[in-house]
Amino acid sequence: MSLIANEDFQHILRVQNTNVDGKQKIMFALTSIKGIGRRFANIVCKKADIDMNKRAGELSAAEIDSLMTIVANPRQFKIPDWFLNRKKDYKDGKFSQVTSNALDMKLRDDLERLKKIRFDFVPLISLISFIWCILV
Repeated sequence: MSLIANEDFQHILRVQNTNVDGKQKIMFALTSIKGIGRRFANIVCKKADIDMNKRAGELSAAEIDSLMTIVANPRQFKIPDWFLNRKKDYKDGKFSQVTSNALDMKLRDDLERLKKIRFDFVPLISLISFIWCILV
């Protein structure tokens, strides 16, 4: 990065409802988006053919769009299933990379489902302990 910033340099980028610092290198700037870590950001930059030494504020609109396309559909770009953060979704059974608000929603749904399972499981344990005369 040169000492003088270009005219089209953006200090703050708005990507997927998150403010991304334009002064950071692109791989580390992507990690500010919830659901994207350093390893996933690295592979996304490699698939999009973006120079890792570029700052996030130096990216053009087309490069940002290509990054977000890969983040939204990682399986189309041959990113392996084990690399994604949502494996075998409970409702649809698909592998996906969930980011920002969708990640919060999926986490809340999972916790609600687990609460229901726990609620149904506790009476079964108490019934078994009653039958076998085991103190719980």
